[in-house]
Amino acid sequence: MSDRSAITASIAHTPRLVLTRHAHKTVHGDSPIGLINTRVAVMVTKSIGSMWCAYAFAVLALISLPSAIKTGSSIVIISWIAQTFLQLVLLPIIIVGQNVQAAASDARAESDHETLNSIHTLTAEVYKISEQQFKILEILEKRSEA
Repeated sequence: MSDRSAITASIAHTPRLVLTRHAHKTVHGDSPIGLINTRVAVMVTKSIGSMWCAYAFAVLALISLPSAIKTGSSIVIISWIAQTFLQLVLLPIIIVGQNVQAAASDARAESDHETLNSIHTLTAEVYKISEQQFKILEILEKRSEA
């Protein structure tokens, strides 16, 4: 591909914006079942991935703490901490963190997309001006040769 055709192809390219929600089809597909699976997964993730759910899970885990302590067994207490409290409470908190990171990533993508569109527009205009300048130079060269 010559430099000229590469430039022309680059100018003809239209930048597109890809956000997290656009990637849903790649996970389950765009069939009706795939769309249902995606909606259910997003709905469950939004409900489980909330700080209110984390608080509810913490309260639920704390209900069983007195029983674990009454046993007096360090294995039972450590098991309660690791298997009940940490797993139950950290799951929604991790999902919340991932949602925050995805939102930040989408915001950066939108900002970058706006910048790329602006650069693309300016580049296309400069290319048009350059083409016109080359044409003028060719006309002037032909006149000076004559």
